[in-house]
Amino acid sequence: MGTRRDSTPTLGDHAKEATGTMRAVEQHTYGSADVLHLATRSRPAPSERDVLVRVHAAGLDRGAVHLVTGKPYLLRLVFGVRRPRTPVPGRELAGTVVAVGSAVTRFAIGDEVFGIGRGSFAEYAVAPEAKLAHKPATMSFAQAAVVPVSALTALQALTDVGRVKAGQKVLVIGASGGVGTYAVQLAAAFGAVVTGVASAAKLDLVRSLGAAHVLDYSRDDFAATDVRYDLILDVGGFAAISRLRRALAPTGTLVLVGGEEGGDWTGGTIGRQLRARTTSLLVRQRLTSCLCKERAGDLERLAALADAGAVRSSVDRTYPLAEVPQAMRYVEAGQARGKIAIIPGTSR
Repeated sequence: MGTRRDSTPTLGDHAKEATGTMRAVEQHTYGSADVLHLATRSRPAPSERDVLVRVHAAGLDRGAVHLVTGKPYLLRLVFGVRRPRTPVPGRELAGTVVAVGSAVTRFAIGDEVFGIGRGSFAEYAVAPEAKLAHKPATMSFAQAAVVPVSALTALQALTDVGRVKAGQKVLVIGASGGVGTYAVQLAAAFGAVVTGVASAAKLDLVRSLGAAHVLDYSRDDFAATDVRYDLILDVGGFAAISRLRRALAPTGTLVLVGGEEGGDWTGGTIGRQLRARTTSLLVRQRLTSCLCKERAGDLERLAALADAGAVRSSVDRTYPLAEVPQAMRYVEAGQARGKIAIIPGTSR
């Protein structure tokens, strides 16, 4: 008698989890994947408005890669000039709440959550209550972990900035990447007719996400057809503004989302955005950009869309903590079909 018959965690178990050590990926300087190493460190403690999460999965995409390399350099003004302020990289996460700050009201110990935290490439991470939501019931931890930054950006680019409407023609450039895979699904869910641009090897993925039409970027010129789009989301960041405008309807909207080309200081992103906004003052077309706002309300909206079957995550591969450098190289090489998840509790 008195023997526990299952492995269900108790409040005492969670209290023990809130202290002690953990395995984590660390970086003490900016650079390539070679600066990352696995270490044992103290578990972080939540402040009054924070939540401590046992990380079941974390998301890795190009945004995370930029924070490891410290490029473009303008990022360092926010995340640390000489070295990262947070030595453990990673921001997207999904897991179980093991401790809450004194002012936290939306979550309790044992809740399954997803969202944006600090140092998610670890067994435990702290996240602000305002950047978390309850995990969609229809998603695994790996599927939920890759949602936050990418899907938030896609949602806000389409709705807040692009003002997408049912029946519109929407072009998504970079449709097979982290943001693009969600943009295709969300635009289709909102009733738009979606055309996705990706590499030939990934066109089947883009079709499966709801794109009515697909274009191979190496063969098909989206600006050379008679089709004019009401809304263009340029996630790839390679096309010239003039070329994008040729594919845009006379009163259509162009939304620039990131970009991988350009110099070390701005990465090409800021310069393109400034040119687009300046040009927009002189033409009928609306040329703008999207900067992701990390809001719990939008995470909750995405969770509802996921549970309704309108949004799913395309997880290409998963990696254990010890293989985060390999995962980063895979993403940098442009091989990923969708997103990559890091699973702290696994090894191979």
